[in-house]
Amino acid sequence: MFRSLLIAGLPALLVLAGCASGGRSDPGYGQPSAYQDNIDTYSREEIVEATADFFGVTAEAAASVLERSFSDLGRPVGYIAGEEVSGAAGVGLRYGEGYLTLKGESESHKVYWTGPTIGFDAGGDASRTFTLVYNLTEVDDLYQRFPGVEGSAYLVGGLAVNYQRADTITLAPIRSGVGLRAGANVGYVAYSRRRNWIPF
Repeated sequence: MFRSLLIAGLPALLVLAGCASGGRSDPGYGQPSAYQDNIDTYSREEIVEATADFFGVTAEAAASVLERSFSDLGRPVGYIAGEEVSGAAGVGLRYGEGYLTLKGESESHKVYWTGPTIGFDAGGDASRTFTLVYNLTEVDDLYQRFPGVEGSAYLVGGLAVNYQRADTITLAPIRSGVGLRAGANVGYVAYSRRRNWIPF
C-alpha cells in the first residue's frame, strides 16, 4: 500500500518542484554549537556500533562513513532509525518513518518525513535510513522543514550521506546503497508527528 500511494502521488511532482526553498538555513553549518558540550551526546563508539548494527555492516565500514560527520559536526544528541521509499521521474517524492532516540531518554518518539527529491532515473526504491541529530533540545523543534545543505552530499562504502539544516539544528541522514539516488537530492525534508502525503 505504501508503494502504491507513492506511485499515485507522482503526478503532483511538477507542483512540488517549486516548493524546495522552504525552511531557514545558516551559513555557519558544520561547526558544533558551544552549548552542546553541556548536554548529553552519543560517543563516536556508540554511534559506530548502532550504525553497524542497523545497516548490518562492519564497525570499520560504519566508522568510515561517520568520520566526516563527526569531524564536521561533533557528537550527536540523538538519532532517527527508520525506512523510506522514494520514487522519481527526474523529480520525485520521498516518504519515511522511524523513531527518534535522544541520549539520556528512555522513550523513543515516532517520526514521519516526506519531501521532494531530484533523481537520475525513473522508478522507485526503498532504503534504510539512520539520521544523526545535532543541537536538538526539544523534540517539538524537529517537526519542521529541513533544507538540504548545498555541497554536503557524499558517498562512502555504499552509504550515502547528506546534511539538512533548520535554525541551529542539523540532521545527517545516512542511507543504504539501495537508496543512493535519494541521497543526492536537493530541496527539503519535512518531519512531522503524523504521516503527511503532501510535502508542503
